[in-house]
Amino acid sequence: MDAKVTWKKNMAFEAVADSGMSIMLDSNSDPAQRQGPSPMELILMGLVGCTAMDVVSILEKKKQDKTAFEVKVHAERGEEYPKPYTRAEIEYQVTGHALQEAAVLRAIELSIQKYCPVHHMLSKAFPISQRYVIFEDEGKGARKLVAEGIYKAE
Repeated sequence: MDAKVTWKKNMAFEAVADSGMSIMLDSNSDPAQRQGPSPMELILMGLVGCTAMDVVSILEKKKQDKTAFEVKVHAERGEEYPKPYTRAEIEYQVTGHALQEAAVLRAIELSIQKYCPVHHMLSKAFPISQRYVIFEDEGKGARKLVAEGIYKAE
């Protein structure tokens, strides 16, 4: 796998993967002038994107009737340069009809322990914890909390 970045102006770069897909990276201190996420933001986006794709795929295979799905991450960075991430917490929010908590937990487990290479790699650098929240879709944008908790590896 290969990738490259090409400087555009100021602190903006176009990043291109060997797939031909591109994204702008920018660390301009003025948010109004930023053209894309910073490299550190992109790492977190890659983490939640990777595990989200796994979990959705697994829930589909388990025939779970999801109507909405969101994965969030909160990460903390060190105080001193190079300011690496020191810990992170991922939160999976699943909304659907009659979702099985065990199926959601198994999907999270398979993602972080077997399938997601981004999680596998980053978890060697800093601790990553996982939370989940399951909602019943009540229609017209309404939802009711069904279950929530912390995923713990066995």
